[in-house]
Amino acid sequence: MGDILVGTCSWADPMLVRSGWYPPGRRDAEGRLRYYAGRFPVVEVDATYYALPRERNSALWVERTGDGFVFDVKAFSLLTGHPTRSAVLPDGIPADARDPGVLDEVWARFAAGLAPLRRAGRLGSVLFQFPPWFRPGARAEEVLARTARRTEGWQVAVEFRHPAWWHEERADATRALLAQYGMAAVAVDMASGLPSSVPPVTCVTSPRLSVVRFHGRSTAWGTGTKEERFRYAYRDDELASWLPRLRALAAGTEQVHVLFNNCCGDAAVRAAEAMRRLLGPV
Repeated sequence: MGDILVGTCSWADPMLVRSGWYPPGRRDAEGRLRYYAGRFPVVEVDATYYALPRERNSALWVERTGDGFVFDVKAFSLLTGHPTRSAVLPDGIPADARDPGVLDEVWARFAAGLAPLRRAGRLGSVLFQFPPWFRPGARAEEVLARTARRTEGWQVAVEFRHPAWWHEERADATRALLAQYGMAAVAVDMASGLPSSVPPVTCVTSPRLSVVRFHGRSTAWGTGTKEERFRYAYRDDELASWLPRLRALAAGTEQVHVLFNNCCGDAAVRAAEAMRRLLGPV
């Protein structure tokens, strides 16, 4: 039976910092991470989606957390086909994903930024969250193949935002495609019944890792502001309904990462605390 690690998708979200969850004296950059890591064994780094990671920051994250704590890191936006502003790229590199030279440089800098985490054995996975317009087909499969070549030796997790990937008639092919590259399929909990709703399919596609991300169940998903999309407080019964699925995933892989992305105030940390309580001693 694999370990089930529970955490959140950020430890530095401004709304969390303002919520009062961090006690006085622990609200600076170092204090926040040390406090968080004393309560959870895993966190997802969201900032690396918006800007390339820096080696110095990664080294500080290692220094400020204990042995066994792991970081899942979100892939930089240019690497997943999302719009990227040139202003966030260093040294005047243009945000042109069609230019092979640009891609080579961005991949190299992304990898260098994560090197301290990898050397310390603290990199859990790199999350490639593909955009809603990334739909099944030959072009998407080639993108996944190129991603697999670029990330050889890394543990990659893949979250699809286009629901067709996990529709009943396509799910087996999606499962096989990710398993071919050893990429962990990301299962999601979110509002159902919306045009953009991704079904909560749980499957093991990597022997090392499975990932479940809880986005909240706001019906503003895909239409509202960031706060409206993620404002949701999970009830215990909603979390408990996931326990059999989490344990089934743990039976087939070395680790399961359960990450709460309902990052509005302290809702994510409270849900993570509740999920750990419901799972019981590990």
